[in-house]
Amino acid sequence: MNSTKQDKTETSSESNEDSRSSWRTIETNSLFADRISDVPKSFIREILKVTVSESIISFAGGLPNRDLFPTKALQDASNFVFENAGSEILQYSTTEGYLPLRKFIAERYALRGLEINPEDILITTGSQQGLDLLGKTFINEGDNVIIEEPGYLGAIQLFSVYRATFLPVALENDGLNIEQLKQVSGKKNTKLLYTVPNFSNPTGITYSTEKRKAVAEELNGKPIFIIEDDPYGDLRYKGENQLSFKHILPEQTILLGSFSKTVVPSFRIGWIVASKPIMDKLLVAKQASDLHTNYFTQRLLHQFLVSNSLDSHIKTIKEVYGRQAEAMVSSIKKYFPAEVSFTLPEGGMFLWVTLPKGISSMKLFDLAIKEDVAFVPGNPFYTQKLESTNTLRLNFSCVDEKKIEEGIKKLSLVIKKLLNEKL
Repeated sequence: MNSTKQDKTETSSESNEDSRSSWRTIETNSLFADRISDVPKSFIREILKVTVSESIISFAGGLPNRDLFPTKALQDASNFVFENAGSEILQYSTTEGYLPLRKFIAERYALRGLEINPEDILITTGSQQGLDLLGKTFINEGDNVIIEEPGYLGAIQLFSVYRATFLPVALENDGLNIEQLKQVSGKKNTKLLYTVPNFSNPTGITYSTEKRKAVAEELNGKPIFIIEDDPYGDLRYKGENQLSFKHILPEQTILLGSFSKTVVPSFRIGWIVASKPIMDKLLVAKQASDLHTNYFTQRLLHQFLVSNSLDSHIKTIKEVYGRQAEAMVSSIKKYFPAEVSFTLPEGGMFLWVTLPKGISSMKLFDLAIKEDVAFVPGNPFYTQKLESTNTLRLNFSCVDEKKIEEGIKKLSLVIKKLLNEKL
């Protein structure tokens, strides 16, 4: 090939590459929907990428303890459904979900004094899809959603996709600040209150019965639904069970539940409990999303549930998490400076730490990761974009007691270093 022809070929190649690059820029800048362009990636998922090293003691993830997964029992359940249900388990199924599984969930609610009709239960692909379906069903751009502050990052991210306007209400040690709730609950186009009243993510706090009744009294008769998300409710290892909002304000309460924290998360089996008028709309939203949740997994899970004692399995989880929570609280009391405050969870997987004012949890994270300790800074749990907060979330479910003390001791040294720098 002569040089002139070669030059033309190279020029053509460069032109094509420039064209493809230009197209990618156009696509990125003008074709994506505003709703997805405005929502950032999950802060926690990004943090977890830097905590994969085995040398790091991670209090960052909100993961169940994999050592407690009922692997053998699930394998037996899988074998059973394959041997006894054949090709039926591999076929399409109903949008509502496997009826025996919905009946099992209804029976669990009955043990708590809630009469739930299986027809009012929709099986979802994790409770996160439940939130998504509720967002599709209720939220127009600019509609108001009341949310705890600090609140669950997954809900903040989800409702942001639907371009909701957040009305944050401070979360106190026993539940929402009622005066703040009164100020926002009367605002026009306020449709939902999202809450995790049992061992909340991220704080680990539980609403008192008094606060639950006060919230219900304030919302009673207003055109606002309470979304009660309860993934951790079964994981109580001290204290007394509290009433559900469904007990107190049944007509205005929508329930979300999940087997991710009590069986295994990878199955992504959750559910919504809602009245028929709402359920009719949710079914349309679900059909538009994925037709139905994985049917084989529903059958496998149901077989596990009827062949084993879920309560016995949960008891084991609670014993382990209870020891780990106590180890973290004891270590914090032993090593953290007195100026640091923290919540005392009665269940679940998290506790919340508040540093002295002026101490950045983001800066603390940058220093702590160098000492092989990870946690989640408080920033993503607030609806406003904050450069820094003095709060952080600690998870104790995936770290044994010895590692917990070691990690808290290391973290305390970094906190003390920042305090000394402030003086």
